Amino acid sequence: MSTPLHWNTAYEAGDTTRGWYQAEASMSVRLLQALNVPSEASLVDVGAGASVLVDDLTALGFTDITCVDHSPVGLAIARGRLGAAAGHVTWIEADLLTWSPPRQYDVWHDRAVLHFLLDQADVERYRTTLLAGTHPGSIAIMGVFGPEGPQMCAGLPVRRYSDEAVTALLGEDFERLGSEIADHVRPDGDTQQYLWTTARRR
Repeated sequence: MSTPLHWNTAYEAGDTTRGWYQAEASMSVRLLQALNVPSEASLVDVGAGASVLVDDLTALGFTDITCVDHSPVGLAIARGRLGAAAGHVTWIEADLLTWSPPRQYDVWHDRAVLHFLLDQADVERYRTTLLAGTHPGSIAIMGVFGPEGPQMCAGLPVRRYSDEAVTALLGEDFERLGSEIADHVRPDGDTQQYLWTTARRR
């Protein structure tokens, strides 16, 4: 199961050698820039873990960043890497499925959380949290394993998504803006197919 213990152990094994690692969150940043998201926008990165997205956003001048993850080890890696700049980021240790967002964000970013949710009830809880954490006009940027993505990741089974499945999950509450298939190159040179979707809350 995708538990804090599982991810704590995974991160302790060395974040930069794991399959999910990327030196730069280039796709996420490119999509943000393509959508002309201003640096003053509030952004929540769900399942942030040790992701370098927070580094890239800080370098771009974003000032209202929230990172949510249920692994304290993952968040600690990111905080330590940022140094003094970490004090300008909101860090929340919480299970996304039981988390009640304290505010609504201009941007909801998710790289690789949704595809770990195999139970449909958990997917529905994810959607409930997504709606609670966004407002009309909010942008959602979501990266999940695509139709030809892996069936396992980090020792856990995953769900592969089609464009239609992501659109159905977003439902009538979101206007789909676009989607793109892109391969993530793992540190070991292997690739994983991702499906990236952008949408705007109605």
